[in-house]
Amino acid sequence: MTWSSTETQRRLQALAAEVGEIAEFETHGRVATVRGLLVEIAGPVYAMKIGGRIGIEAAPGREIPCEIIGFSGDRALAMPFGNLEGVRKGARAFVRTAEPGVRPTRGWLGRVVNGLGEPIDGKGPLPAGPRLYPFRADPPPAHGRQRVGEPIDLGVRAIDAFLTCCRGQRMGIFAGSGVGKSVLLSMLARNARADVAVIGLVGERGREVQEFLVEDLGPEGLARSVVIVATSDEPALVRKQAAYLTLSVAEYFRDEDLDVLCMMDSVTRFAMAQRDVGLASGEPPAQKGYTPTVFSELPRLLERAGPGLGRGAITGLFTVLVDGDDHNEPVADAVRAILDGHIVMERAIADRGRYPAINVLKSVSRTMPRSADPVYWPAIQRARQAMAAYSDMEELIRLGAYRAGSSPEVDEAIALHPELEAFLNQRKEDATPMAESYARLAAIMGQ
Repeated sequence: MTWSSTETQRRLQALAAEVGEIAEFETHGRVATVRGLLVEIAGPVYAMKIGGRIGIEAAPGREIPCEIIGFSGDRALAMPFGNLEGVRKGARAFVRTAEPGVRPTRGWLGRVVNGLGEPIDGKGPLPAGPRLYPFRADPPPAHGRQRVGEPIDLGVRAIDAFLTCCRGQRMGIFAGSGVGKSVLLSMLARNARADVAVIGLVGERGREVQEFLVEDLGPEGLARSVVIVATSDEPALVRKQAAYLTLSVAEYFRDEDLDVLCMMDSVTRFAMAQRDVGLASGEPPAQKGYTPTVFSELPRLLERAGPGLGRGAITGLFTVLVDGDDHNEPVADAVRAILDGHIVMERAIADRGRYPAINVLKSVSRTMPRSADPVYWPAIQRARQAMAAYSDMEELIRLGAYRAGSSPEVDEAIALHPELEAFLNQRKEDATPMAESYARLAAIMGQ
């Protein structure tokens, strides 16, 4: 294998950066107490910091990576990224001075990694870039960010026509379990017009990961994607870090002046992982058991998506698993206030067999109407009015209690309802360009 001079220089820069992070001497403490997933470490606490890394010796040649989450008196509190089996009292806990982060490159495209940034697809080691992207980076300064860009074609008629999303916008997909949000996310991953897709599967079912990669994403979709996976059986710290890693990788491609589609399934499981970490460190439970740090970490995570300082932008699509179909539960309410719009999926619509089960009337894109094509805006307004009129009288219509001719608006809504429902109904493998979605809606509305 021969490398170009640019590639050789990049690899040398990456190697020099990694060598520079090696500590001159090794510092370690000792395991004092283990309570559940919380490890208390005695020793040189002055050398440890919140968010720093500790490697606990479990057996000769085997270490368990941990993260420092707090301090209690003269001891550091740490949580593991793996199983604590084999750890004994007095075991050495080595202080790692390197800043936690990853060094992504374009060679990561087509790869699947875990929450620690390690490859899990059997395709060999990942190439390292010269620049370190920390897991917990600060969002770009508000005064220096670009504005959201032009509309982005997502290939889903209900979203493109009624909830047009712009380049650099952040949208939430709110749904209960089993309503189809993961299927909708797979449609967006396959059909969206973006240079790169960074997909974070946080707390996902292990069975569904391979199905998503093979059936939903496919070889072509995977070739332009980086997939970060932390399944539901992994420790809370790994699930939490998978969300941070998703944004770190997206930030690298944004800094390369690319249009990045960042998708995360789901923000709720990130919040649950943060709750577990907070409770273990002694935080008091607040709203429905969620600790205060959950609601401070959510904006720090989600604000990292959006327009950057240069030409690149991260368009964010984040799913939110609403508890008991309550769209006003604490996490959903907090996320809705942070993002630039929300797509509401309802079980009643899914029960009728219409997928994706998006309730257009309860969904909002905060860039509308500016993001919509002005030529078709009157048709979009008329369609929403017709759907609202039908929704208001739906019970009477289904019971047969509505008399034709009582209201011209309702009569029109009843006539348009079958065609609008067919327009909103879309198979998973069916991709519709945005221009065609607008044209089809205008034809239905007779404009």
